[in-house]
Amino acid sequence: MKQDNSQELFPVVDEEGNIVGSATRGECHSGRKLLHPVVHLHVFNAKGELYLQKRPAWKDIQPGKWDTAVGGHVDWGESVMQALRREASEELNLSGFKPHAVARYVFESSRERELVFTFLAEAGGDILQPSSELDGGRFWSIDEIRSSMGKGIFTPNFEGEIERVLDVRRKSRS
Repeated sequence: MKQDNSQELFPVVDEEGNIVGSATRGECHSGRKLLHPVVHLHVFNAKGELYLQKRPAWKDIQPGKWDTAVGGHVDWGESVMQALRREASEELNLSGFKPHAVARYVFESSRERELVFTFLAEAGGDILQPSSELDGGRFWSIDEIRSSMGKGIFTPNFEGEIERVLDVRRKSRS
């Protein structure tokens, strides 16, 4: 069965994003609360719908939930922007997009602490190609997302940041 690489090396950072050490994925997701950076990319189509990925059942965090179009860890020795472009390419075969920064915040669960760098982008078309890293994906209307909130369908990260993403998108388009 496919699984996450527990030996993958991540930077450990302070709340400003300064690297203070390193740790493996296994250590970061063990409940030790080692703050490590991740990237999220919300991808909208021309109709204003938002692409969401379905997390595969084999993921060690939030399996089977719907989540941001692109989400992943910043690897050791990698910048946030390098991680964002790598993850977009790996997960959706997406390149050439213009990311707009939305927020940076600390997310904490019972197993981990993440320094989340959130971005949004507009997709050139309606077709995105999810990789085998995902259990599929599709575009959702904003009304469909809002009516599904709080029902255990989405990851807590997604539910915590969606309104901020929509607000930044609305302001950037006016």
